[in-house]
Amino acid sequence: MKWQVVVDGRAIEIDSQQLDSVLQVEAGVYSVLLDGASYEIRIQPSLQGLTASVAGRRFAVEVRDPRDASRSSRAAIGSGRQNVTAPMPGKVVRVLVETGDLVETSQGLVVVEAMKMQNELKASRPGRVIEIRARAGETVGAGDTLVVLE
Repeated sequence: MKWQVVVDGRAIEIDSQQLDSVLQVEAGVYSVLLDGASYEIRIQPSLQGLTASVAGRRFAVEVRDPRDASRSSRAAIGSGRQNVTAPMPGKVVRVLVETGDLVETSQGLVVVEAMKMQNELKASRPGRVIEIRARAGETVGAGDTLVVLE
């Protein structure tokens, strides 16, 4: 399974084998071995989520567990922006909408093929397509944002 860690807006995928090089030293303090170098990382809550401090530098951090993707998409049903994300790694087969399109609840947005099955990802509420990040033929990871609705 892969998690996404977003550091200052840049997504990085981490698998369970890479987590073997992370050791919690004390609450909120981690020792990370990366390419033969050891780093001490301090994680603290902030108003925007989490902040990581490494060697005197601070970074905004968000950890995305792919198992939470369905729960977070259900929470976005209300109003505002909604990121439609890939539920698992796969290949984009078709993009069914264009930027600016008005969509209705349950309207198909993107078709992703995973494990030899095609999955149509649908809008959970009415809205307007404001961004399309997926392209037909591209490979996507679990939790990758494919379409943004507003």
